[in-house]
Amino acid sequence: MELDFEKLNGLVPAIIQDNTTQVVLMLGFMNEEAVRLTEESGRVTFYSRTKNRLWTKGEESGNYLNVVSISADCDNDTLLVKVNPDGPTCHTGADTCWDESNTENELGFLEYLQDLIEQRKAEMPEGSYTTRLFSEGTRKIAQKVGEEAVETIIGAMADDDQNFLYEGADLLYHLMVLLTHKGYRIEDLATELKRRHQ
Repeated sequence: MELDFEKLNGLVPAIIQDNTTQVVLMLGFMNEEAVRLTEESGRVTFYSRTKNRLWTKGEESGNYLNVVSISADCDNDTLLVKVNPDGPTCHTGADTCWDESNTENELGFLEYLQDLIEQRKAEMPEGSYTTRLFSEGTRKIAQKVGEEAVETIIGAMADDDQNFLYEGADLLYHLMVLLTHKGYRIEDLATELKRRHQ
């Protein structure tokens, strides 16, 4: 990664984003040495403009920012650093330097699950239930979607909320497997719903 440190007198801005929640946690600056140390240690290190020295985020609080990925923007003069934080990011104790909550949106798990299902389809690991479904083909997967839909309806009609949610989760999972089998993703359904809404 070739970075342009000249525009800001030897520094580049580094946007720090939570890898799981996608929330922006803070903005700091790095010089070449801070970038190198961040890459080598796996913990975000900045260059402090006020103290004129390097500092690793969390060196005093223990709230380290553990690096998942580092990428440069199109001009190679700004970094996006995705991290898994060990605790609150801001020195005030807030989750972010904008005092925003850094909580995961549960819907984000569907994207993770979709990626996992696609991985199962690509790798077909032995012993995986998802692999077995893909091996059995469209008819069997579609049949499972139908079975889970019926069980979801039964749970709803019986006013058994726990069973209703359990079977509804099974229905959604099997529908995602069917979508993947047919070359689609759960996002394609969201796109269709959005189109209808407009």
